[in-house]
Amino acid sequence: MGTPDFSVSILAALLDAGHDIVCVYCQPPRPAGRGHKEQLTPVHAFAADRGIEVRHPKSLKSEAEQQAFRDLDLDVAVVAAYGLILPQAILDAPRRGCLNVHASLLPRWRGAAPIQRAILAGDGETGVTIMQMDAGLDTGDMLLVERLPITAQTNASVLHDQLAALGAKMMVDALSRLEQLVPVKQPEDGVTYAHKLAKDEGRLDWNRPAVELERQVRGLTPWPGVFCQLGEERLKVLAAELADGNGSPGTTLDESLTVACGSGALRLTRVQRPGKGPMAAADMLRGFAVPKGFVLT
Repeated sequence: MGTPDFSVSILAALLDAGHDIVCVYCQPPRPAGRGHKEQLTPVHAFAADRGIEVRHPKSLKSEAEQQAFRDLDLDVAVVAAYGLILPQAILDAPRRGCLNVHASLLPRWRGAAPIQRAILAGDGETGVTIMQMDAGLDTGDMLLVERLPITAQTNASVLHDQLAALGAKMMVDALSRLEQLVPVKQPEDGVTYAHKLAKDEGRLDWNRPAVELERQVRGLTPWPGVFCQLGEERLKVLAAELADGNGSPGTTLDESLTVACGSGALRLTRVQRPGKGPMAAADMLRGFAVPKGFVLT
C-alpha cells in the first residue's frame, strides 16, 4: 500500500526478495500537466507493468472496501507513503497486521513530510522506523530503527533516495524475521509532527537568518521549490550556500548574488529564470547582471 516514488523502492525490494504480492493499493490517478490528462501514480505504473492487480479506492471506510480487503486473505500488509488513513478493520485484516515504513526516527516527525521537516529543522540525523501500525498517526510500536546522518550538503532529493533504499532493505529484513522481532513502544517525549508541505513555504523571506534560508533551499528542493522576486521575475533558487557579510535584508552584497539576510548572508549558486533551464548562478549573471546593492524581494 503506497503511492509515490518512495513506495516503489519498497515494492521492488519485496518482489526481488520473492514475496507474493497479491495486490497493490495506491492513490487514484489524477489530472496532471497542461492537458490535465489523468496520470497513474508511480506505484500504480510500476505494479501494472509487472502484472500485479492494482486497486485505488478513494476511501477505505466502506464495508464493501473493507470486505474486499479481507477477502485477499493476507499474511501482512506493507504500507509506505500510501496517503490514506487505514480504518481499524483494515489494520486487523492481515494475520500479522500492517507494517509501515516511516522515514524518520519516531516519535520525531510523525506525519506527512518527515524528510523535508528534518532538514528544515536543522536535525543532524534522521532514519527509518519499521512500525506495527495502529489507529493513531504514526503511533504504533517500533520493530526496527536505523539512522542516517544529515550533513550540510544533504538536500531533500538525496535524502529521499537514501531513506527509500534504507527502508526497502529494512522491510525485507523485518519480514524475514518477523517472529523474532520485539515491538517497542514509542517514547512519550520528543513527539513532533511533520505537517504537509504548502507551496508558499518556498518563498524566501530575507528577514530570516541565512542559516534557516539555506536549510529551506535544501529541504524544499525539488518540491515545492524555493523562490524569490528578482525585479519583475520570479527566480527559482535550486542551491545556495552560507556566505560572509551583513546588510539590509534582501540586498545583494556583491555582483555574485550574495544576499544579506536577517543575520548573515546567502549566496545563490544554482538558479532558474522563467522559461529557462536550471543553471549555475555564475552562468546566469554573464547575460543577466545583478549589481551590488540590488534589492531582492
